[in-house]
Amino acid sequence: MDRLAQALTRLEASIASRKGADPSVSYTAKLLSQSIGKVAKKLGEEAVETVIAAVEGDADGLAGESADLLYHWLVLLAACGVSTDAVAAKLEAREGRSGIEEKASRPKD
Repeated sequence: MDRLAQALTRLEASIASRKGADPSVSYTAKLLSQSIGKVAKKLGEEAVETVIAAVEGDADGLAGESADLLYHWLVLLAACGVSTDAVAAKLEAREGRSGIEEKASRPKD
């Protein structure tokens, strides 16, 4: 997990460095210049592709699509101004609780 955490940290920094860059030369800048809805849609597309690779039993495809999914997730967080520290805080608050208990404690919409 340390390797993944380190890779995500580097990727997060790379994404942050692309904010305001020329969208014609940077895919990340292009994504960040789009609406939140378009960035979120791209994340959803990557999630579906990840699921398909898993269902098909394509381990290499699953690894690649997972990388795409994590990248687009980090781009969406950056576009929305949400830090990975905020996500980590949510995860930490849920540690030691069953998923059923944690979900039941969430406010009802």
